Amino acid sequence: MNGTESEGQSKMSGAEKEEQRKMSSAEKEEQRGMSSAEKEEQRGMSGVKKEEQRGKCGAEREKQDKESGCERAHLEELVRLAFAAQKRSYSPYSGFATGAALEAADGRVFLGCNIENAAYSPTNCAERTAFFKAVSEGVRAFRRIAVVGGYPGRPGDYCAPCGVCRQVMAEFCDVDTFEIILARGPRDYKIVRLAELLPLHFGPEDLGAQAAPLSAE
Repeated sequence: MNGTESEGQSKMSGAEKEEQRKMSSAEKEEQRGMSSAEKEEQRGMSGVKKEEQRGKCGAEREKQDKESGCERAHLEELVRLAFAAQKRSYSPYSGFATGAALEAADGRVFLGCNIENAAYSPTNCAERTAFFKAVSEGVRAFRRIAVVGGYPGRPGDYCAPCGVCRQVMAEFCDVDTFEIILARGPRDYKIVRLAELLPLHFGPEDLGAQAAPLSAE
């Protein structure tokens, strides 16, 4: 090979290398561009997913707030009904008036007030009045009861059911789930389970009998 051919090959080799470098640079640039585009797309998708998640979370929170608000409104209405029942109290001897609003499993509400008697022992509490009224109409499944009590014209405090009323509740209710709402006002109340007020209760099962059926035949 003479010097002219060798020089030509060197020039071609140099041109090829330069072309390869240019192609390599172009490919790298293209890859960078694709990588940037992919990253941008991923960011966009990530942003969309985050936005969707925020939307879902917001919708869930809104649903929970609505449910919570509906539950509060329902309980407040039950307390108002108990106060309405209290106004019907027949309590000429003690002057202490009580009212109760009993919610059945089917959503019906039965009201009761205390009814005193000159012989004292026949006196009936508001809670038992509500229960006996419901049972006499064939209802034997209950969710909760709102109870209020006090002297008319004076600020009242939380009024818990007496022991006899708790025992009557245990006859017809699941002590672990039945709620007792003790109220001083429509928005001033606290909720306790029957089991908290009547631990180690005595019920039908202690006599080898079945609990009261959910509804009358």
